[in-house]
Amino acid sequence: MARNTVNLMKTTNTKTTARLAAATMTTILLASGARIAWGGQAEVPANASDPGTSEVDPADVPAATSTSSDEDGFTAAAGDVSDRLEASLDELDALRRTIADETLPMTRRLAALEAELASVKGEFQGRVRELDGRSLDLANLQKEIDARAAEATYLSGLLGEYQRNFESRLHITELQRYAEPLETARLAAENTALSDQEVSAAQATLLLESLERLHDVAGGTTFGGSAVGEGGLVAAGRFVLAGPVAIFHPDEGGRTGTAEQRLGSLEPTAMAYSDPADVAAAAELAVAGRGELPLDPTLGNAHRIEATEESFIEHAKKGGPVMIPIVALAAAAFLVAILKWIGLSFVRKPSRRRVRELLAAVRSGDRVKAKEIAGRIAGPGGRMLQAGVANLDEPRDIVEETMYETILATRLRLNRFLPFVAISAAAAPLLGLLGTVTGIINTFKLITVFGSGDVKTLSGGISEALVTTEFGLIVAIPSLLLHAFLSRKARSIVDRMEGVAISFANEVARSRDEKERDPEAERSRIRAEVRDALAELLSPKARAELAAAGGGVAATSSSEAGSS
Repeated sequence: MARNTVNLMKTTNTKTTARLAAATMTTILLASGARIAWGGQAEVPANASDPGTSEVDPADVPAATSTSSDEDGFTAAAGDVSDRLEASLDELDALRRTIADETLPMTRRLAALEAELASVKGEFQGRVRELDGRSLDLANLQKEIDARAAEATYLSGLLGEYQRNFESRLHITELQRYAEPLETARLAAENTALSDQEVSAAQATLLLESLERLHDVAGGTTFGGSAVGEGGLVAAGRFVLAGPVAIFHPDEGGRTGTAEQRLGSLEPTAMAYSDPADVAAAAELAVAGRGELPLDPTLGNAHRIEATEESFIEHAKKGGPVMIPIVALAAAAFLVAILKWIGLSFVRKPSRRRVRELLAAVRSGDRVKAKEIAGRIAGPGGRMLQAGVANLDEPRDIVEETMYETILATRLRLNRFLPFVAISAAAAPLLGLLGTVTGIINTFKLITVFGSGDVKTLSGGISEALVTTEFGLIVAIPSLLLHAFLSRKARSIVDRMEGVAISFANEVARSRDEKERDPEAERSRIRAEVRDALAELLSPKARAELAAAGGGVAATSSSEAGSS
């Protein structure tokens, strides 16, 4: 407001000064005219200075009368101008007084506003500093929270690992005792509805139970449970656990014995003592909680050894020399299959979203964006699309051939080593058949020498015949399945590439047809690209004005820029 008042005062002073200058110029001109006119009538004839001449020319009388009337007119005009000058001076004085009266309040108002602005700026800077300090504190708190969260995650992982190790190291008889806390901790870790505190509480409960177990096991403890007794029936009773030794005493009938784990069984198996004294001592210890502990130095291994079956190697050795190529072929086939599966699993397929974006870019004719999207697509599909984008200017046949070349190279690379797996699947049964033939030949040789009365003597040749056939089929069936699986997986990758290539080629053809039918669309696209480029170069304010104007002015400027 103060600035507007000062501008108004300046305008008024300018107008008044102009009027004064005009009045002064008029006065000067009028005065000069009067002097000129006066000087014209004051000319005296040459003979007038002669004192002897007293004649007066009659023509001079009217001239004197005219000069007198002009002098009166100039005098009147000078008076009028003088009056206007005085009026203008009075107006000028009035304006100056008005300006002087208004300047002081406005100056005070301006000073007050500037002081208020300085106060507001100081307050704003204080708020900014306070906000910066709080932001820094918030960042520090966030870092501390993240650190605590990482610690909690680490501790949760440790407790989960401790839970798994604790369960794996429990005696078979203790699984029933700690089944509830183990199940609670396991379900809590898998339950997403529980909070971290609840999960940690469940894991901590299991940790406390394990600490109490240390005291119980060191001094010995008794607890109830069930075990598989004589005849294969599950019987209830009490367990005595002292270190690695576990004893089971049934509540109703049966004999007391050691509790062991049988292969393939999740329930403890009670192996009764053969000595009645050991049975009585173990029963007294289980019932009274004190007494003598019958100890098996082998910790039950003696019973396990008796029931142990032959190992895999021993079983394989029965196949004879033919087992060597069968095992080697199996190892090579499985190794190739695993490596090929890993290689195929890491082959990236082009996602449908990226392919749609690429096709949209090709449809709109934006080659830069199409090249960028094709570069972001990984794997052989990405290389195929990059080759297609690089040849967009070429005819469709060349685009298809370029992409098909990439597909062929990918197909050869994906199918590499797969025939070896198929050969292994076909050769393994033949090797097994060879072992069968050699085994039967050896059996007949033994029959020739020893006769057919001793079955144990003939078992070697029969085992060789059957084991080689068994292992040949064991190698052939998985190899055949693996070859089918891997071939299907490789074929699916190639089929996906071919589908994407066909879609890309069709889209290129459609976009070219649309450009030929509608050249105005191509010009609109060029205008849009130029407008976007100008929008990036302009300031945010100009960009907003450009967007508000609907792009009309920008399109005109873009056309001019493109023509230049």
